Amino acid sequence: MADRITSGFKPMTPARDVVAGHDLTGKVAIVTGAATGIGVETARALAEAGAEVIIAVRKPDLAEAAVAEVNKTAKGAKASWSMLDLSSFRSIRAFAERWGDRPLNILINNAGVMACPLAYTEDGLEMQIGTNHFGHYLLSVLLAPNLIAGARASGKTSRLVSLSSIGHRRSGVNFDDPHYKTRDYDKWESYGQAKSANSLFAVGFNKRFKDQGVFANAVMPGGIMTPLQRHLPIEEQIALGWIDEHGKVRDGFKTTEEGASTSVWAAVGDELEGV
Repeated sequence: MADRITSGFKPMTPARDVVAGHDLTGKVAIVTGAATGIGVETARALAEAGAEVIIAVRKPDLAEAAVAEVNKTAKGAKASWSMLDLSSFRSIRAFAERWGDRPLNILINNAGVMACPLAYTEDGLEMQIGTNHFGHYLLSVLLAPNLIAGARASGKTSRLVSLSSIGHRRSGVNFDDPHYKTRDYDKWESYGQAKSANSLFAVGFNKRFKDQGVFANAVMPGGIMTPLQRHLPIEEQIALGWIDEHGKVRDGFKTTEEGASTSVWAAVGDELEGV
């Protein structure tokens, strides 16, 4: 494709290498679910480049540990955290209300749940699409004015990054019954439709807000072992070929720092300015 955009980085490039040379001083970023996994590495890389980073998570103990780690290991970091439960519209609205009219430059919708047993959010949505898509949808819409303000104040585009997955190939969105009210639940089909929704959301958000300086992209971070796999028994992970019978992760999986690089590039890459 003549219009294909490439980063110049390799699959195993760490996030810190992606932000090298970028000065994010004065920029403000929110990373959801950034207490563990690729989220905390995303926050660390952005903080190291000078951004003020807010880790938006629902568990205070993990949040405080992540903030302490980022501020200790990223020179000059200014990280903090704020309560956000993406399975609760009430919590999301409270987060946005606390944020107020403060400009925002980067929003990385990183939090997620994968292949969990059938459960519902407090608003009656199936947990995977409710958290992964609808929670982030509401958050992004509520913060859209802040992203617009961030673009105007900085003179550069604000970025929204939606974490999708190759898992989107498992299923499109079932618009007739997305919440498994009348059909049998399949945890992988559910994950697939949530990830498809993440990708489609980025496309739709981009169409609506790009003329106001806010651009959205969906990313596939690659295979990484993180707490995202917490609902999968070891036997299933072996059957999927992710780990061997001794519990060793198979070749081809990334480290969390390598996995964060795709989100970070989508957030700061000059090649994506205005895309």
